[in-house]
Amino acid sequence: MIKKWYFYTTLTVIIAFLSTGFKPFKLDAKPWFLTENTDGTEYLLPSKEKKDYPVADSIPFTGNHLIGFKEAIALKESQGKYRKVNTLGYMGKYQFGTQALRAIGVRNEEAFLKNPALQEKAFLALLSKNKWILRKEIEKYEGKLVSGIYITESGILAAAHLGGAGSVKNFFKHNGKKYFRDAYGTSIRSYMKAFGGYNVSSVEADNDATVHSI
Repeated sequence: MIKKWYFYTTLTVIIAFLSTGFKPFKLDAKPWFLTENTDGTEYLLPSKEKKDYPVADSIPFTGNHLIGFKEAIALKESQGKYRKVNTLGYMGKYQFGTQALRAIGVRNEEAFLKNPALQEKAFLALLSKNKWILRKEIEKYEGKLVSGIYITESGILAAAHLGGAGSVKNFFKHNGKKYFRDAYGTSIRSYMKAFGGYNVSSVEADNDATVHSI
């Protein structure tokens, strides 16, 4: 009798244990997107809503934050390849020339090509420097139409990345009728239009910005 009682009790416990194994655990809901903390700003990506990305389908869906601006520029410049060197010697993910690298404190080009983190700092440093140089143009023309282009801060900075801050100043000086084109025929006008509308307010204007200060 005791053995039979022990048998049924054990069987009941085993069945109860096994049945709980097939019940779903109650988990707290988690957002499906990832959070990145880079460049001093938090970004939530990707968004669940495609409408949150007012950019062309060929540009990664990273929103209109600074990270989206960076990746859109990189895609255009090098397809996002850190080791790329073009036929004119411009190098890296953001296609820096020697003169631009020197201006932000980079002396070793070979080491620069092998260091993704340094390339990211270089891009931010150049943005900061150009934002300082072009601060008056940004203040004067942002939100206005010039030669059919709606001017934004990010568009101005993108154009400066392509042709230098001086070419952007010249663009506004001639009311958009004269503008720089690179050796491949790409104009700062096209960059001003293609990369307008990004929020780059987190970039600080700093004429002394270098890769060592970022």
